[in-house]
Amino acid sequence: MITDHSPPLLAFVAASGTGKTTLLEQLIPLLRAQGQRLAVIKHTHHDFDIDQPGKDSYRMRAAGAQQVMVASRRRWALLTEHNDQRPEPELAELVQALDRSVLDLILVEGFKHEAVPKIELHRPLLGKPPLFPADPHVIAVACDAPPAIPTTLPLLDLNSPAEIAAFVLRTITRR
Repeated sequence: MITDHSPPLLAFVAASGTGKTTLLEQLIPLLRAQGQRLAVIKHTHHDFDIDQPGKDSYRMRAAGAQQVMVASRRRWALLTEHNDQRPEPELAELVQALDRSVLDLILVEGFKHEAVPKIELHRPLLGKPPLFPADPHVIAVACDAPPAIPTTLPLLDLNSPAEIAAFVLRTITRR
């Protein structure tokens, strides 16, 4: 459980294929236009690599470097190899790696089992059971049709990023 919520965290959770990434892609510019300084942490169950074969950083990792930092005047990235059988990273561990002093809000995609405020994306036609009945951390449901299970949670229009951004600004942010 993350106890230090400075800046605040807000997770967007849903079954795969519901549109979490698409929604965040639409929300980020809306929140930025309101002066929010944002970070995003995205969980994936897939093995991934942001490095490219043939690039110097890839070659150094392939040679056995446990960490490789690539830096320019515009950005830097740290790649860390974990060759052991460690469990999935915890959200608190990832949040600690961010420079939170320059952020107003941390958006999280996934990490549905973490005890942080969440907006659940729910598309009833997909036939996936909603998370909100069993998760007390869901603060709103963004859906494209009324959920089959009644709720007193705020229902947001999943197809209206502006409505969701307004809810986030009203409910989560400090500005």
